[in-house]
Amino acid sequence: MNRKFYLVAFACAAMTMFAACDNGNNNDDDDDQENYNLIGELTEDRTLSAGETYTLSGGFHVKSGVTLTIEEGVTIEAMDDNIVDYILVEQGAKINARGTEANPIVMTAQRKQAGSWGGLHICGKAPINVQGTTSISEVGDAAYGGDDAADNSGVLKYIRIEYAGYTFTEEKEANGFTFYGVGNGTQVDHLQAYMGSDDGFEWFGGTVNVKYLVSTDNTDDSFDWTEGWSGKAQFLVAEQVSDECDCLIEADNNSKNAALEPVSHPVLSNVTLIGNNNADNNKGIRLRAGTYADIYNTIVTGKANGINVETPETSASLSEGKSKLQHVILADDINVADGPYTKEMFLADGTNKVGQTVSLTGIAGIIDGGIDASSVDSFFDAVSFIGAIESDNDWTSGWTR
Repeated sequence: MNRKFYLVAFACAAMTMFAACDNGNNNDDDDDQENYNLIGELTEDRTLSAGETYTLSGGFHVKSGVTLTIEEGVTIEAMDDNIVDYILVEQGAKINARGTEANPIVMTAQRKQAGSWGGLHICGKAPINVQGTTSISEVGDAAYGGDDAADNSGVLKYIRIEYAGYTFTEEKEANGFTFYGVGNGTQVDHLQAYMGSDDGFEWFGGTVNVKYLVSTDNTDDSFDWTEGWSGKAQFLVAEQVSDECDCLIEADNNSKNAALEPVSHPVLSNVTLIGNNNADNNKGIRLRAGTYADIYNTIVTGKANGINVETPETSASLSEGKSKLQHVILADDINVADGPYTKEMFLADGTNKVGQTVSLTGIAGIIDGGIDASSVDSFFDAVSFIGAIESDNDWTSGWTR
């Protein structure tokens, strides 16, 4: 071989190798970049790798039979692109999102303002009380509901959602976390909804059980249920700062027919609810539209009406013992808008109190005593205090804002 030709050939080969390795402008780089975008429909299993950042544009639907795995420390950032960005896990699909205390999963937005994106939506096959047994999600138009109380939509652990609550219309806004007919085979714990413009957490029917939830300054309701939710919940915290924040808990059975079955009847224990002391938005736990509820070991402060009882069906459930309020401590008062339940019945229980001085350091602070909720159901941890957070055991530390 001619030596001069060999040197030229070697130089060309080297340039080709360099170009192939260069990440500046080549197809491999474009493909790699696309791997960090979440958009459209997910039709095969996918894993978001630990510690990486991904962008979300528009609706991202996880389709039936597919699992979306999100590893610890992942950040998902909704783009500021003037379209509705949200994540929706459809019926038959799963999300396996396992953050840790040290490395939570963070779902946020490029625009750091409430209402910047549409949050996380899970659709399951558990019972709801909408006539016809199934319904369509407010966001994403996906089916939810059915007859499988043990339906499993996956795992949600150590996740923080920030700046959600996208406004579609005056009647339709997205929440932080929304559970549509989600079954009790789904594992849910250690979640925070931070500074959204609608509800922090909302349940549309279903049977899913939850622990360790934090709703921080979401400017509608901190927690909201309707359509027959019958799950269990322990260690819930809500903190409101903005005057726009409405109820700490807004609870309905069905707004169109208060008697529809299955009737909403969750069981809650160890709850701390801190209101914004706003004279207009003055309802703490608002029980209405026929809902039942068992609520134990709960502190409510910062709302003139710590509990507000509305609609005859809900009131009757309390007077007849179908619903229970025990070891509920109110800094202010209870208001009963519809009989036959009365404030006197609330106090006659002997464990409930109104007009109490509630001492909290931040969101921590408990009252000794209460009922051992594990005697009510084995789902609950056996603890001997009222409220959600012990000062020397702050389970919110390290992963929440």
